[in-house]
Amino acid sequence: MTLKLSTGMRDKLLGFQAVPKGVIYEALHTSNIAYVDGGGSDDTITDDGSNFLTDGFAVNDLLYSYQSATPGNDLSGVVCTAAVAGTLSFATGTLAGAEGFDPETILMSFKGGSLKEVFMDGVLRIYSGSAPSTADAAVSGTLLCEITVSSGAFVHGTAANGLEFGDAASGVIAKASGETWSGVGIGGGGTAGYFRLVGNASDTGVLSTTLPRIQGTIGTSGADLNMTSTTITVGATYTIDTFQLTLPEYYGA
Repeated sequence: MTLKLSTGMRDKLLGFQAVPKGVIYEALHTSNIAYVDGGGSDDTITDDGSNFLTDGFAVNDLLYSYQSATPGNDLSGVVCTAAVAGTLSFATGTLAGAEGFDPETILMSFKGGSLKEVFMDGVLRIYSGSAPSTADAAVSGTLLCEITVSSGAFVHGTAANGLEFGDAASGVIAKASGETWSGVGIGGGGTAGYFRLVGNASDTGVLSTTLPRIQGTIGTSGADLNMTSTTITVGATYTIDTFQLTLPEYYGA
């Protein structure tokens, strides 16, 4: 098998380059921020000025907060499950209780550290022909199918229908168990030769040493991605039942 990682992908993992996105410092904010205990529903943080989206917060960001009035409300890498202008949502039971932000409270969001985060809300594309020599190189062949959640329309820069990975275990990370990874044949149809998994940021397939990508072969057996048939027909739906990545136990494995 010939699974290949782009330079951008390797750099992000080796450098653990999580990117700060949104920052709110209550003392300098013109509106009121508050923790809301959702009980049996999602816990949330609310902003009566509806500034979250313009301040850079988004779904699937990792949320951190510091110097809350109640220390148990300080967040540490909590996944934002929904984001609208006035509300950020996350798992119920996260907060110790409801309260307004202390004047010294800081709320921040990050994205992009781990492999799971690097490819959060990404897309898997299937092409005809032989794979390029590296994942940095421009794509070749014809785009035959774009794998998204339940074949939904995907737009770079938005979370809708982007693919997710589940939690890693024993050096293995796989597609999120609750998602259906599928796509519809396009491009006139043809024979699948290779795939590229790309991130949520815009990736048009041109030469790049900064964009995260994973590239691999496609076949009916012994390939990086095995399919029942490599024939892609226009209009037909193709589902990826299993997709997992394994890091070697030691270098050279």
